[in-house]
Amino acid sequence: MKVIIVGGVAGGATAAARIRRLDEQAEIVVFERSGYVSYANCGLPYYIGDVITDPEELTLQTPESFYRRFRVTMKVRHEVTAICPDKKTVSVRNLETGEVFEENYDKLILSPGAKPSQPRLPGVGIDKLFTLRTVEDTFRIKEYITKHHPESVVLAGGGFIGLELAENLRELGMDVTIVQRPKQLMNPFDADMASFIHNEVRKHGIRLALGHTVEGFEEKNGGVDILLKGEEALHADMVVLAIGVTPDTALAKEAGLKLGIKGSIVVNDRMETSIPDIYAAGDAVQIKHYVTGEDALISLAGPANRQGRIIADNICGGDSRYLGSQGSSVIKVFDMTAAATGINETNARKAGLDIDTVILSPMSHAGYYPGGKVMTMKVVFEKETCRLLGAQIAGYEGVDKRIDVLATAIHAGLKASRLKDLDLAYAPPYSSAKDPVNMAGFMIDNIFRGTLKQWHLEETDSLPRDGSVTLLDTRTEEEYKEGHIDGFRNIPVDELRERLDEIERDKSVYVICQSGLRSYIASRILEGNGYEAYNFSGGFRFYDAVMNDRCLIEKATACGMDQS
Repeated sequence: MKVIIVGGVAGGATAAARIRRLDEQAEIVVFERSGYVSYANCGLPYYIGDVITDPEELTLQTPESFYRRFRVTMKVRHEVTAICPDKKTVSVRNLETGEVFEENYDKLILSPGAKPSQPRLPGVGIDKLFTLRTVEDTFRIKEYITKHHPESVVLAGGGFIGLELAENLRELGMDVTIVQRPKQLMNPFDADMASFIHNEVRKHGIRLALGHTVEGFEEKNGGVDILLKGEEALHADMVVLAIGVTPDTALAKEAGLKLGIKGSIVVNDRMETSIPDIYAAGDAVQIKHYVTGEDALISLAGPANRQGRIIADNICGGDSRYLGSQGSSVIKVFDMTAAATGINETNARKAGLDIDTVILSPMSHAGYYPGGKVMTMKVVFEKETCRLLGAQIAGYEGVDKRIDVLATAIHAGLKASRLKDLDLAYAPPYSSAKDPVNMAGFMIDNIFRGTLKQWHLEETDSLPRDGSVTLLDTRTEEEYKEGHIDGFRNIPVDELRERLDEIERDKSVYVICQSGLRSYIASRILEGNGYEAYNFSGGFRFYDAVMNDRCLIEKATACGMDQS
């Protein structure tokens, strides 16, 4: 059996190694257009920022090392230019010599990945404008910085690559601005949870220009003007386009393969394309979202590696199936860690799901053990079924641990209320006897039992201020004086039982505290004394962070720049 693989990163390299482990006799040839195979895409920004200093650390394998271990022929700087399914051949061009030749296959694996989205805008081709996707891209940016010592950069796009690169360039001492059309960074997060990411990058001196549309680029005064729709241009010494990626599927289209979202390759759960004996994996393929069952594009290394393994199993006579991806991801944002899995509230509502959320601010470990840090968790679940749909966490310690537990729970099909039953490891330096994941489960269980009724941030402005309901802040007087929501009166929770006569019994009570815990206790006191009480989801800490962020974004939209 002869297997040809187009693309040597992630899915392609994984498939090659797995085929060899299953079949010692197979002939395996990998054609990779770039000069590198099996490299660490996710590490590229950290090389630019001098966190990774040895360029060889970016390369997990070389063609020589791959051949020594797996007897796989890795041909770098070779581009597959055409596929002929009828003859089961591919046309290949040696990019160093110009030689063109044909290679036959029994099985063909396409792992071409995705390419940086290149908008058709004036000035896209200027030499001070970069994209970051390959090792070669990384070296170009690094060489430019080393040679020209730019002092400022504008990043167009605030996704994973944009945000990681922003941090690394800022750590090099550069003046960094992120500009993009959406009014938030990191689309896997809801806008309210993205507020914590925004606050962190602002704290480290990065400017945000959210809600602005880039219309082109001009070389000017030794740098680049970034032209914005209806706004004054931004100026920087260099620009990096990080507005997303597009499946690199021109080859598949010309071969007649069925295509899907954004021209991605349509595959079944065995990773088979519409043409027999041709498989595809990675960023170029359309998959099913594990939570919604809808077609999706999810460009992450974990899914690509699993898909490559599944292809290898099936080529070698097995029957492995890809169950879909739920988009589990984590990112370092200076001192903060932010992570998400499943679907967020925004996308759940777009999908027509009847959902609710809980927002909590637990400590990363036991409060009495020194060094604990607050994290903010948001868990999304379906109201009627209690199906766990997704989660987002922003914090400083223990975030990755909790998101992985929640990702596992989603994959296992656990109801959200069952999070309370998980038996999770506890010691004071690492967690609490009631782990944050358990706490989310307790809250959701309370909602289903009717023990907890909530109100949410988006209801704040619509709450009556005419006295027809009671608005109650249960923090201390000192906390209340430092800031509170207009219209809310203050009765500290520890005084509430003695002051119940100050609250009219025939009116609903909307309660808030700093994190949601004291107001929950207050709501139970009120319910136990015949009142109807609703607890604010997230607490004043959450409200304050989100509203301050929204104010800064709106100010930037009006004034052209986030000056915080």
